[in-house]
Amino acid sequence: MVTEIVIIDVQAGQDAAFAAAFRETGYELLATTPGCLSVKLHQSTENPLRFVNVNEWESEQAHLENFRDSDRFVKFGQALGPYLAGTPVVEHFTDVTTG
Repeated sequence: MVTEIVIIDVQAGQDAAFAAAFRETGYELLATTPGCLSVKLHQSTENPLRFVNVNEWESEQAHLENFRDSDRFVKFGQALGPYLAGTPVVEHFTDVTTG
């Protein structure tokens, strides 16, 4: 399993609209992708224009092939892109606590 962390900054005054668009469109596009195990979106309490999207995938390959290289990614960008203040930072992580 791999955890994808996406740090997202949105334009001033667009935080509520971004969150709504994620709930209405983004969540389902991610959650129904083959290989996606969970999807969460967190909003910063210190900086409400910053969000962190945390997704768990069966593998990094499942994320890249089934989402990033599909029309789902295009639709995701169309739904959420208008609210972004810049390019999100995306990284994949593995759990090292269990050895």
